[in-house]
Amino acid sequence: MDTTFHPGLAGSASVQVTSANTAQALGSGLVPVFATPALVALLEQAAVNALTGSLLPGSTSVGTHIDVRHMAATPVGMMVTATATLVEADGRRLCFEVAARDDAEPIAEGIHERVVVDEQRFMDRVEGKRAG
Repeated sequence: MDTTFHPGLAGSASVQVTSANTAQALGSGLVPVFATPALVALLEQAAVNALTGSLLPGSTSVGTHIDVRHMAATPVGMMVTATATLVEADGRRLCFEVAARDDAEPIAEGIHERVVVDEQRFMDRVEGKRAG
C-alpha cells in the first residue's frame, strides 16, 4: 500500500441546503438550517475527494477523528462548499484542515483525520463482528 501523501493535497465538495439536510430533518435541532451532521459529512467528502487518484487500487480511507467548529447557520436554498487540505501525513494517518462556507460567509473550520486501509481487510474485520 502506498503511504506517501504530500501536504497541500486538496479537495472540495458542495451541496445545496434543502429540507432534507436541515437540523429539523436530521434530528440535530429544531430549526430549518443546514445541520451539523450534514456539515460533517460534507467536510469528510471533501477529504475523500482530495484523495481521489492518490490511493492504490484496493485501498480506501476511513475517518477516525473530526474536530469542527460550526460558526454560522445556513438557510434552505443556499449552497455550502467544503474544502479539505492535507497538512500532515504520518504513514497511513492523514490530517486535513477543513473549512466550509455558504453563499454569504465562512460557516465552519476544523481538522479531520483519516487512515488509509486495505478495503478488503477492513471489511473482513467489520463483517467479523457479526460472527461474534
